[in-house]
Amino acid sequence: MTRRKFMRNLQMYIGGAIVLAFVLIGVFASQLAPHDPLEQIAMRRLLAPGESFEGFNMAGEMVETSHVLGTDQFGRDILSRVIYGARVSLVVGVAAVLIGSFVGSVIGLFGGYFGGMLDVISMRIMDVMLGFPALLLALVVVTVLGASTLNVILTIAILNIPTFARIVRGSTLTVKKLEYIDAIKAVGAGNFRIITVHVLPNILSPIIVQATLSMGTAIVLAAVLSFLGVGTPPPTAEWGGMIDAGRQFLLVSHYLILFPGIALFLFVVGVNIFGDGLRDFLEPKKHR
Repeated sequence: MTRRKFMRNLQMYIGGAIVLAFVLIGVFASQLAPHDPLEQIAMRRLLAPGESFEGFNMAGEMVETSHVLGTDQFGRDILSRVIYGARVSLVVGVAAVLIGSFVGSVIGLFGGYFGGMLDVISMRIMDVMLGFPALLLALVVVTVLGASTLNVILTIAILNIPTFARIVRGSTLTVKKLEYIDAIKAVGAGNFRIITVHVLPNILSPIIVQATLSMGTAIVLAAVLSFLGVGTPPPTAEWGGMIDAGRQFLLVSHYLILFPGIALFLFVVGVNIFGDGLRDFLEPKKHR
């Protein structure tokens, strides 16, 4: 029955295929990119998609190059930068969600299991964090830490902590009331063993689903921070930064923001579709 449901879950297949494609692009960016994403040649600036360039490169050598998606205002190949941008978005999304989910899950697990003042204090802190608009809080944190890819990851991870803490706490409260937990306590099992061996494995499904869905939000937020000038600093190829840099050429060279925008859209849609399908697969009773 499980295999039949999985085979019918086209959402998971379609979303998974899109996500896998971007993962492979990010991992093998150096092999797939036709040009160096940082190479600037003023003579080939703002070439339209499909145009070729014949002239001297940075080493003074005569070259002839083609540019499928054109070049930007600095003469850098857009296709190469879009490909390398997938790597940046992938690293930011995965790292931020892993850190946020780990810290949030630890807080939710121990708060929900032990209760008392630990639970009250930790949840009030989470409530305060959730009370701030995500973008505003992100701007404050990244401004304090400084603009860099690492700080963007830490900022987005901090924003993810309250959501995971709330979800894990609620699941932990449900699981710890089950009769088999009382039976395990009766035979002398310690709290740490109960949490790691018997509680955590039973609440992994909501954690995995939330992590998948949070990745799409993390990628968008990273792009927004770069678009606002406080994210991954140039000249690193990052989709949000590419869109921001191309705004001033919108009327004459719209492709500068079109292609990174399409890449961002497809990646985030793929992650969300995959997350929805995974949720239906792991928690079928809640989504009939």
